Amino acid sequence: MTENAVEQTGDDRIIRETGIDARIALIVQPVLRAIGFRLVRIRLSGQSGLTLQIMTEREDGTMTVQDCEEVSRAVSPALDVDDPIEKAYHLEVSSPGIDRPLVRKSDFGNWIGHIVKMETSVMVADRKRFRGKIAEVDEEGVLIQRDQAAYGEEPTVRVPFEAISEARLILTDDLIRDALSKDNQARKEARKRRGEPEDAPEDEETETED
Repeated sequence: MTENAVEQTGDDRIIRETGIDARIALIVQPVLRAIGFRLVRIRLSGQSGLTLQIMTEREDGTMTVQDCEEVSRAVSPALDVDDPIEKAYHLEVSSPGIDRPLVRKSDFGNWIGHIVKMETSVMVADRKRFRGKIAEVDEEGVLIQRDQAAYGEEPTVRVPFEAISEARLILTDDLIRDALSKDNQARKEARKRRGEPEDAPEDEETETED
């Protein structure tokens, strides 16, 4: 995606949806931007009936249960008007969680030093699946320090961003500690900006039925 395209769509993600999920993303993204959120992922699945998952967060990475409810109320009318899904479905709005998908270049940069599981759309160093620690990130790609290197393989591999089709953090004690620390700091700064008192911890998802 070119810089002009990014400006027009407001989507700076390097990993994006296809098919019906992509159509839903185009409907949802302007609504999210208007109320101060950014899209992480759209996923329509058929388990236990159709479920539309909208994974989103604020620009600072926080997401409360009230935020989920706000997003649900905002996107439901837009989805009703465009009606991209022919059958009845459950709408689920959620935060990315600690073992989050990495969909933006900044996501990889924010989690340097943590373990990621990654798949590529083309062969990179004779593989399409990688697992290892994020060692370095630049504008073109990410350097992975493998934790399961086969005999004869280099201990590190550089993966271009344009080749990545899916990436997710692996849950570890270090990740939990760092994620909670970042979340707490972001929430404190957000409350300070809004002049609000500290709130109790909140759940991070809500579901509605359409």
